[in-house]
Amino acid sequence: MPTTIIKRVLFTKFLKYVVLTPLAISFINPNTLKSGVEFQWNNQDNFKRLNWYQRDNKKSARNTVFLFLRKSDRKTGLLKVNVKVPKAFFSKIKKEKVNLCQVQIGGFTNKTKCLVNTPADIELNKEKNTIDIFPSSPIPSDKDNYAIVLKVTNPNRGGLYQFHSFGQSSGNIPVSFYLGSWTLKMQSQ
Repeated sequence: MPTTIIKRVLFTKFLKYVVLTPLAISFINPNTLKSGVEFQWNNQDNFKRLNWYQRDNKKSARNTVFLFLRKSDRKTGLLKVNVKVPKAFFSKIKKEKVNLCQVQIGGFTNKTKCLVNTPADIELNKEKNTIDIFPSSPIPSDKDNYAIVLKVTNPNRGGLYQFHSFGQSSGNIPVSFYLGSWTLKMQSQ
C-alpha cells in the first residue's frame, strides 16, 4: 500500500480515539468530564460566555469563585459593574467577601490569583439579587485582566448557576451595556 493511504487510515483512527473517547467517558460517568463541554439552553446570538474559575465545586463547600473580566471582554473603560446573581447563591454572599482585583489567570504552569486589589465600593441589593461594584478609578479597557472574587459557601443543591453582568462605560455619556454571562457548575453529589 502507498504511504499516503496508510497515513490517512492512521490519521482517521487517531481522530476517532481523540474525539470519541471523552464522549464515551462522559456517558459512563458524567462527572468525570469536568470542562471543555458547556451546553446552553436556548442559545441566542446576544449571549456572550465569560470565563470563570472556582476552587471547589462540591455542594455546601467553602469556595472562592473568580468571575473574569478579561481585556478582550471589555470594549470601553468601566465605571460600574453590575452582576445579577442566582437566588440560591445570593443568600450566601456577604459584602466583606466580595472583591475586585487585577488577576493572573492560571493555566498549567501558574495558578489563578489576585495580583493587586482594586479599591471599590460594593453594594448588595437583596430585592434584585444584584451586586453593584463601583471602582474608585475606571477599569481600563485595554490593559490587564480583572476579576470579581466571591468567597462563598456553595448552595446545597448541585446544578448550573448563571450569573449575568452589565457594565457602565466611562466617557462623556455613561451607557449601560451587557458584558456577558458566567455559567457555574456545582456537583450534585
